[in-house]
Amino acid sequence: MKKIFSVLITLLLVLTFALPAAAEGESSALSVEGAPALTAPAAYVVNLDTNIVVYDKNSETPLQAASLTKMMTVLLALESYQDQLDTISITAPSYIYDIIWEQSHYASTADIRRGETYTLRQYLYAMLLPSGNEAAYIVADYMGGGSLENFYAMMNAEAESIGCTGTHFADPCGLNTDNVTTARDAYLILRALTKYDAFAEIAGTPTYYMGEKSGYAQGTYLLQSTDKMLYPASSYYRSYVRGGKTGSLGEWQNFASWHTQNGENYISVLLNVPLESDPEGGRPALLETGTLMDWVFDTYTVAPALDTTQPITELPVVYATQADTVMVYPDNNMMTLLPRSGGAALTQQVFAVPQRLAAPVRQGDVVGSVTLTIEGQAIGTVQLIAGSNISRNQTLYTISRVAEFFSGTYFKVVVMLTMAVVAVYAFLWVLSLLGVWGRESGGYTQNKKYK
Repeated sequence: MKKIFSVLITLLLVLTFALPAAAEGESSALSVEGAPALTAPAAYVVNLDTNIVVYDKNSETPLQAASLTKMMTVLLALESYQDQLDTISITAPSYIYDIIWEQSHYASTADIRRGETYTLRQYLYAMLLPSGNEAAYIVADYMGGGSLENFYAMMNAEAESIGCTGTHFADPCGLNTDNVTTARDAYLILRALTKYDAFAEIAGTPTYYMGEKSGYAQGTYLLQSTDKMLYPASSYYRSYVRGGKTGSLGEWQNFASWHTQNGENYISVLLNVPLESDPEGGRPALLETGTLMDWVFDTYTVAPALDTTQPITELPVVYATQADTVMVYPDNNMMTLLPRSGGAALTQQVFAVPQRLAAPVRQGDVVGSVTLTIEGQAIGTVQLIAGSNISRNQTLYTISRVAEFFSGTYFKVVVMLTMAVVAVYAFLWVLSLLGVWGRESGGYTQNKKYK
């Protein structure tokens, strides 16, 4: 009886073409409160494991880059010479000191003097730790073949190639106020840098010994990082900070940094944070970075959003008698960024599935996909697979194909053409009958007249 009922239902679906839509999962609104209020005019935080933006404040607004500029100089050096950092030695040219002096009498320095020679690795330490402006110019002169303008062109071309849209460089170190970037662009540059082990090692080093040097007692020529979040004794210290780059040209500070805690990774950028936000320490970008990232780690976690052992929805199946529907499962658990409070329950599911499936269906067949969103932001998409085998009933399939043929456009056209041909044939046949009758009538009249 059940099989007969299934057959009737399937025939009804075929003939009426009325099929139920796929079910969608429950959704609930996400409301995360407690995000810190920042004085930074622009900020950007991205989870590197999922590429999800977790904080965005004016991230496309161009602001002065200051010494964040040196990240691009380091990036170009690593792209070209990552395997030659200890074999390339560069002697400091005299003219670059005049350029620096013209721009600022108080520029940060690594105390590299005219005519001194260091390895490229040492110059990278000099740029990233004490933010030595002369080190940036020395590397720019070397890579530009003696032409700083050539190097500036390389910097801007590289920025464009990695997706920067609001960045422009006019020097290699950031002293020029025409150097501008956005929080998002600075994130892109730093993300490109974190792919290099040498950068991770250098930028994450609080103190570096440069070697023996005239005027320094033995073992005292040490470079100190401006990133005080690396120093355990500092009030700014955070164990999750892996390194970063500071920058300042006035009454504000920039800071771009990356962070790791419990296997979760982030990059944060804060631009032009006013000094008045940290009147005691004078490092407002570090202070607000700590506040912001504390909140991020407390609020979010990378966790599975789906359960591959539980069906997520079911889809109707036609041309089958053993089952009317098939359960559908996600093909992976979608490790993604979720709020610690509420987790996967706060996601919304957007399905991309057909209205029906045609038997045969094999277990593991991809039948669609589902996208999860939080507050309208997509956090990931996974494929959906059938959870069981469903065979085709050949009788139902044949009946449905016949029904489709008789209800299809092709059949309707054939019928119309056939009717038209029949109508024309009938018309011609009638005309022929009339013609014969007329001739017969005329012949009878003439015969009668001559009698």
